[in-house]
Amino acid sequence: MTQEKKQTELFETEKDWESEWQDMPEFKQKDLRPWHQVNVRFRNQEDFDEFKKRMEQEVTPKQKTLWFPFAPYRRASHLRYVDEDES
Repeated sequence: MTQEKKQTELFETEKDWESEWQDMPEFKQKDLRPWHQVNVRFRNQEDFDEFKKRMEQEVTPKQKTLWFPFAPYRRASHLRYVDEDES
């Protein structure tokens, strides 16, 4: 019985993306994870209202997270790489 070649990928294809990525600018992703996080629980509405007042930012009952101090929501969908040499 002959030993079969192990398949390392689902489909054996050329890595044509490698040629497209030549001379691309280096990209380093900043670590945007929080340094620490805390789960806060409230006994009643009054305690929640006091917390909102002290946070000095909008807090809603359905809200799961917030940054302190306030940090706006980060969205990167508007960022794109464009090769100006191509028409």
